[in-house]
This record gives sequence, C-alpha cells and structure tokens, in this order.
Amino acid sequence: MEREIFERYIDEAIRKIPKEIRDKIHNVGFVIEDDIRKARAREREIIERGILLGLYEGIPLPDRSAYYSAVLPDKITLFKNAIERVAGPDTEKIRRLIHNVVHHEIGHYLGMDEQHVRKWERKRKNRKD
Repeated sequence: MEREIFERYIDEAIRKIPKEIRDKIHNVGFVIEDDIRKARAREREIIERGILLGLYEGIPLPDRSAYYSAVLPDKITLFKNAIERVAGPDTEKIRRLIHNVVHHEIGHYLGMDEQHVRKWERKRKNRKD
C-alpha cells in the first residue's frame, strides 16, 4: 500500500476517536515504521499473531505531574509491513487494522493497562454492531 494512503487511514482513525477523548490528546506524534522491531523493556505494544503492530512510547496522561513540561512529544508508532502482513492484500482490512492499532495505542496514552484497553476495544466493536 502506498504510504500516503496508509497515512490517510491513520488520520481517519484519529478523527473517529470521540471528541471528548480527542481533546485530551496533546503532544503526541504518530510515526510509521516500515519494519518491525522488538519492543524494549517497559514499552507498551499491540501484538497480533505474535507480530508487533503498534507501540506507544511516552508518559501516560495519569502519570504526568505538575512538572510535566518542555518534553519531547509522546510517540505512537505503527509498523506498516506488519499491519499489511496481518491484514493481507485487502485494503479494507488494512484500514480497519490501522484504526484498531491507533485506538489501542491511544488507550495506553490515556493510561489504560492492557486489560482496560482490550475492554475499551470490545465496547468500541460492540457499538459498531
């Protein structure tokens, strides 16, 4: 898939986040890396079929103190080749998977642990049904 389309799907996923949550997102960069890398210690990751698809790096909102300022942006990375490998050649599946990864990593940014992120994902999925 062309990188521009992949980027457009990320933007679309961000716009689909409810406004009350989107308004809380500040100082976060979304990055596309082509190749997968191993998660480092203490990194929050989303793995599907044993493949790292996304990664949140930063200080989650609830962990920030009054002294949190003048810091580099938090980073949410999406691994393009891994997402395409898991989704296969179906563009719609790639799009949906990108949406899922973006929402998953934003959950970590909001301070959710893996269990709460998964619960949030299930709620989101049920709303679509």
